[in-house]
Amino acid sequence: MAVDVNKNSYTFIFATAMVVVVGVILSAAAISLKPMQDKNIENEKKQDILSTIGFDKGETSREKAAEIFPEFVKRQIVLNVSGEEVEGEAFKINLAKQVKLPREEQTWPLYIAEKDGKTFYVVPLRGKGLWGPIWGYISLEDDLNTIYGASFDHKTETPGLGAEINKGFFQDQFVGKKIFDNGEFVSVAVVKGGASGQYEVDGISGGTITSNGVDNMLEDCISFYLPYFDKIEGGQMTMNAQE
Repeated sequence: MAVDVNKNSYTFIFATAMVVVVGVILSAAAISLKPMQDKNIENEKKQDILSTIGFDKGETSREKAAEIFPEFVKRQIVLNVSGEEVEGEAFKINLAKQVKLPREEQTWPLYIAEKDGKTFYVVPLRGKGLWGPIWGYISLEDDLNTIYGASFDHKTETPGLGAEINKGFFQDQFVGKKIFDNGEFVSVAVVKGGASGQYEVDGISGGTITSNGVDNMLEDCISFYLPYFDKIEGGQMTMNAQE
């Protein structure tokens, strides 16, 4: 018996079948691509971490970063709010989830790297910009005070304004800045023009809210590591940010 393709019922059945078929194809494609996507995200993270100790992202591909990461990042530890090492896989910690927990329940990773005979402590960062999350890494020299490198990124900040936090001209300002003043934690302030001294950098012109987000992110995230740093330094740090 011939099928009447002009009937509304046929059109409905055909459309439904096509939706199901296309949905199955797209789902299968997404599942098959996920391992590759996860690997790319992982390698980009390694690229970002390495960029803070002197590996230019423009010259170090994701694949190269994945290859050399174990050579330079010697230790990956997990810390609680008291600065104690706890069990866990540092690299797999999801900071987006951690920042939603009460401070006392959070655990954060710390990456300890070595390059050219020097030791660096790479601190991950997570904060809020104008339109969404911002994140990044800073590396501290072995004095636990001097910033050696910085890397910031975002997903939804305004192009030409807040989005500029991932540009070299902004990130390079942090090199050599200090986070302690005579043993007291002061972080690095992101100010609106006229930055001076060792504890300030210029914010993004027209990107005040994003700049403020970077400022807050630095203070909030670095302060989590102060108890650990204090133990390394023998209790000589003043941790006013946590009082």
